Amino acid sequence: MSKYKLFLLRHGEGAWNKENRFCSWVDQKLSEDGVKEAQDCGRLLKEQGYKFDLVFTSILSRSIQTAWLVLEAMGQEWVPVVKSWRLNERHYGSLIGLNRAEMALQHGEEKVKLWRRSYDVTPPMIDESHPYFLEIYNDRRYTTCDVPKENLPRAESLKEVLDRLLPYWGSTVVPEIRKGRTVLISAHGNSCRALLKYLEGISDKDIASVTLPTGIPVLLELDENLKPVKPRQLLGDQAKIQAAIKKVEDQGKARPST
Repeated sequence: MSKYKLFLLRHGEGAWNKENRFCSWVDQKLSEDGVKEAQDCGRLLKEQGYKFDLVFTSILSRSIQTAWLVLEAMGQEWVPVVKSWRLNERHYGSLIGLNRAEMALQHGEEKVKLWRRSYDVTPPMIDESHPYFLEIYNDRRYTTCDVPKENLPRAESLKEVLDRLLPYWGSTVVPEIRKGRTVLISAHGNSCRALLKYLEGISDKDIASVTLPTGIPVLLELDENLKPVKPRQLLGDQAKIQAAIKKVEDQGKARPST
């Protein structure tokens, strides 16, 4: 029997999603389409009668901006928003800034799929020679984390995302859900996928085929032990959702630059 409702949301399309580049820990705002996706998501949730008590986001702007736009469209701007680096997107290391389709041409689609979708393969680490290293690690937001800046990731597999996310889930999110509060986690494709893997018990192999499109809310109905009582529901027009999933899956396919 369902006791709790939890909503997961991958942020609306970002500028680099549009350009098919690995964005990761580079701070990007939403694209125009991403703003619309977040607003449409909020309107859908309002129409379906949902009300949030608390929202969790990463400390990346696209995650926070999505939460704001969703709450505004729902008329729930007053709902508290709590931010943590532990909900950040997966750190793609030296791949940050690169175009996925061009990489597929260079390295092959299977290698790019392994980097993007596998569970325990860590991409090459970022180092100080990388063009976005200083932009990330000199950012003041990373002085607010619960670990020293020098201990923050330099690259992550999905497994390592789950490893840094789970302590926060257990210490901070779970107690709020157990109080009966309806929680929205407005985060990223991989932080949401990592949490889904944990909650639904998805195998290391099968998680590679789990795709979350931008701006589509995912409803999980949980029992008293926080185990799902039914399959996750992606809310909205199902034909549009399937088209959006295909668009994400096609991002890692080789397409010559024009």
